[in-house]
Amino acid sequence: MKNEIISGKRDYQDVSRWHNEDTIWVLGLFGTAIGAGVLFLPINAGIGGFWPLLIIFVLAFPITYLAHRGLARFIFSSNTPESTITDAIGEHFGTLAGRAFTLIYFFAIYTILIMYAVAVTNTAQSFITHQLGLPEPPRGAVSLLLILGLMFVVRLGQQIIMRVMSTLVYPFIASLIFMSLFLIPHWNGAILQTLSLNYSGSGQGIGMTLWMTFPVLVMSFNHYPIISPMVVRQKQRYGKEVADKKCGQIQRRGILLMVVVVLFFVLSCVLSLSPVQLAEAKAQNLSILSYLANHFDNPVIAWLSPIIAFVAITKSFLGHYIGAYESLRDIILDRAAARGKSLTLRSVNTVIFIVMVLTCWFAAYKNPSILGIIESISGPTGAAILLLLPMYAIHKIPALAPWRGKISNIFVTLIGLITVSAIFYAMVK
Repeated sequence: MKNEIISGKRDYQDVSRWHNEDTIWVLGLFGTAIGAGVLFLPINAGIGGFWPLLIIFVLAFPITYLAHRGLARFIFSSNTPESTITDAIGEHFGTLAGRAFTLIYFFAIYTILIMYAVAVTNTAQSFITHQLGLPEPPRGAVSLLLILGLMFVVRLGQQIIMRVMSTLVYPFIASLIFMSLFLIPHWNGAILQTLSLNYSGSGQGIGMTLWMTFPVLVMSFNHYPIISPMVVRQKQRYGKEVADKKCGQIQRRGILLMVVVVLFFVLSCVLSLSPVQLAEAKAQNLSILSYLANHFDNPVIAWLSPIIAFVAITKSFLGHYIGAYESLRDIILDRAAARGKSLTLRSVNTVIFIVMVLTCWFAAYKNPSILGIIESISGPTGAAILLLLPMYAIHKIPALAPWRGKISNIFVTLIGLITVSAIFYAMVK
């Protein structure tokens, strides 16, 4: 019976039927996507006033759904039953392209890791000074202790990391919903004072606000690490002929759930503050929850907000460390093999550990703009992987020919190009 269920011969013949395992996958997509990136979306989405916020609300679902469906179809097109995204790239575009993708993938994840190192330090510093009422401690010491603490968890192994993350995911999601509801009495009409199309109270027009918000939007709903295992599992259950339909069913429900929860959180935060205050949060380099904790004279918000932020950042740091470590390990071993050298995994792990500690600590100490990192590096590189790669594959790979010529492809490509172009923002501002 067990083999029949796995192969999809009996219980899973009807692809339209909903199963308990499908619900688990929906929650998996949700938990992977909802992390610390969500804590910065309200700032960029609301800083430009009403109209950019409305546009983001309208585009959030189609951007997220179409991009991740395209990626699932790209992975699905591989002839290897258990292909990951890297395997699919190597199969369709060659070894060199696979190596280039691994490098881009590492860079995208590593910059997010750096961002979280800064965010966790700022959250701790703000909590110590505002909630505990203590003198601000030396930033270098606080950041080093926090990074070493996170890396201690990392050294316990991937299984412990996954256990810690799974423990933190659902309380974090529940906390987001609770905070959204708790802020309702604090809603005000400040955002409605920006209905003019010429509003630029933040110093940015609608176009500039959207340009800078798309990278944060892509990052906030990004869950491409879980797409490969989802596709593989549906192939096992239903067979290659109909598995894509089940993937679409799971993705629609999962993405709708995450979009509703996150946009409700964004709306509640934006309605509780003014665009000027959101600009102040960005200038202070704080997450929206840390700013809310300092802004409102309410003990629940003051104490719960930084705790939620700390949990979210910790969960996201640990999750992204796994991806950063694995891609950097593969890069080092691949380059060593190309030069005829043999490295032990222990020595590679030691080098990676030292590099990660030093670079994360240095970044946390220097305190670069968190949203600046998302806008100009993490978001654009993530968009190249999530939006542009699948659209290019649909155009080039014969197995994906049935999805060519669709208007949605033009939409995703356009959003991808706009988001990736944000990497040039620092050059023109």
